[in-house]
Amino acid sequence: MADPRPLLTVLFVTYLLLLAWIILWKLEPPYIGAAAGLPRPLKLVPFVSTEDDGASTPLELLVNLALFVPFGAYLGLLLPGALGSKVWPAAIILSASSLILEVTQHLLSIGSFDTTDVIVNTAGGMLGFGLLVMIRRRLGPATAPVMVRALTIGTALAVAAVVIVIASPRLCAIHPRTT
Repeated sequence: MADPRPLLTVLFVTYLLLLAWIILWKLEPPYIGAAAGLPRPLKLVPFVSTEDDGASTPLELLVNLALFVPFGAYLGLLLPGALGSKVWPAAIILSASSLILEVTQHLLSIGSFDTTDVIVNTAGGMLGFGLLVMIRRRLGPATAPVMVRALTIGTALAVAAVVIVIASPRLCAIHPRTT
């Protein structure tokens, strides 16, 4: 197989764009909220309700976990020399990426900063990274072609799902939109 990095890079960028759009704007057109730059509450204690915000629902936690699984796999495939099967560097990159999304969401006033999301997103990415490490141990040199196929299919399905959600908002309750 030819060098898979160019294709992986295109797939990863596509995934990151979808991830940012889903996390930041919930598949709505990008916007900046009215309270951007103004002081707003931060949810610093994870997994509990505050007077300003409720605890994350189990479905929210599961979705955040699942959304970040590919991130860990892409990371391990694109940085095999730097990461190998090293957990800490991967965890730092994943948590920093999640933190950037949460801070961006808060600063743009398009969502709230929640440490629960940082923890769950990082756990999802680490799950993806751990799965890649296990697959690499099992498949050895065949890992890259198998994972490139799997991530290509996964990314194509994610793009198709987003197109379906946008094209038929009445069919998809996760994307309520007025017409």
